[in-house]
Amino acid sequence: MDMIQVFHMNKGEGETSYAKNSTNKVLSITKSFLEAAIEDYLTKFGYFPETMAIAELGCSSGPNALMAVSEILDAVAEKCLEFGRRKSPELMVFLNDLPGNDFNEVFASLASFHAKLKDEKGADFGPCFIAGLPGSFHGRIVPNNCLHIVHSSSSLHWLSQVPTGLDGKEHGEMVNKGKIYLSKTSPKSVISAYMLQFRKDFMSFLKCRSEEVIPGGRMVLAFTGRSSTDPLCEIACAFSDLIASTLMTMVSEGILDEERVDSFNVPYYAPCLEELKQMIGEEASFSLDRFEAFEVEWDGGEKMESLEETRGERIAKMHRAVLEPMFDHHFGRAVVYELFIRYARVIDHFLSKQALKSIYLIISLTRN
Repeated sequence: MDMIQVFHMNKGEGETSYAKNSTNKVLSITKSFLEAAIEDYLTKFGYFPETMAIAELGCSSGPNALMAVSEILDAVAEKCLEFGRRKSPELMVFLNDLPGNDFNEVFASLASFHAKLKDEKGADFGPCFIAGLPGSFHGRIVPNNCLHIVHSSSSLHWLSQVPTGLDGKEHGEMVNKGKIYLSKTSPKSVISAYMLQFRKDFMSFLKCRSEEVIPGGRMVLAFTGRSSTDPLCEIACAFSDLIASTLMTMVSEGILDEERVDSFNVPYYAPCLEELKQMIGEEASFSLDRFEAFEVEWDGGEKMESLEETRGERIAKMHRAVLEPMFDHHFGRAVVYELFIRYARVIDHFLSKQALKSIYLIISLTRN
């Protein structure tokens, strides 16, 4: 699977779009991290640069695309008032995601964003320039020493590629049969492949940002992970196990070929804080200032909009908005449509027995 060409959230504003089914729960949790990082940066240096460059990595589309940017601008404006500064710095905001992202939907919202900014901040707030920056954040995306603040939410758990060695080319057979991610039945080679790929990607991410972020610059990163050191813990593998079981039911009914399931693995990894700390220390370009793990319900804990919609249907739509392009590419549209109808019922059945929650890891870093 070519991630750059295939991976993106569902586009547009339809019923299955990411814009319609994304949640701002994680962004609301990271708000205090962003505010603290910006306050600490500006207080430590005791002055405002003429221009501040901000990167939002994995911006996606929909209502959340500019929400973190808005939070950053609020924090900068507040510090301007505290410092008695009449004019804020000019702001250069880079919105980064893979080329297949629905940047047009984001750009269409910029007029209202700027109008709201002018209305709320007034003439004393410096100009804010916003540009789309297509490309993978696992590599370089901007010139050396130009970024002051970097933020990324719900993105770094996605790998740059499916881990090597899972497609059967090396050993002549698929090694993660009946599963699409790590599971209790996954052999050690699969676990090692996922851990190695995440390590390679995260170390590359840190190395690239170390060249782009100015000394003293800050990064606030949030992504799904796990609280246990065991990569096979239920909270990290539940969603993929439920999808895999749904797919295998379709195999048993003759709707889907088993080899299609065996040959599909999600390019995703949920790390633990211990792994992140070890890699951050080893790469050594950043200091870890603050870190926390939060439990988040699968549906974001938000109030159901429709009484006719079950929680399983709500969660399935949220997951479909993220996963459909990948699944459609591998399994075909007709299979994917049936898959998520069934997946909703599987989730509802699971919820009748126990709660479904994810772990989100949030870390704040300073460029050394």
